[in-house]
Amino acid sequence: MTTYVITDIRVKDPVRYEDYKVLSTSSAALYGGTFLVRGGAHETLEGDWQPNRVVILAFPSADHARRWWSSPEYEEGKAIRREAAESQIIMVEGVE
Repeated sequence: MTTYVITDIRVKDPVRYEDYKVLSTSSAALYGGTFLVRGGAHETLEGDWQPNRVVILAFPSADHARRWWSSPEYEEGKAIRREAAESQIIMVEGVE
């Protein structure tokens, strides 16, 4: 079942964040991940959530997403993201 990794990210260091984007793209691809949303314009329709930069990745399954998240290929990317930004990240399964 398709699984999504959804991130609300506040970038603090845009230059360093560019390094993260390169590493996250290449590492996610190794586990079948594709970016569906990557910081596009957004609008709050209801409630008081004011996200910063919204990113959505799709993976073929929760297992693929978890393997990417804990992979050696993504370790450096995670470290850079934690330096360059503040993030809220969830994983959610889609519908069949």
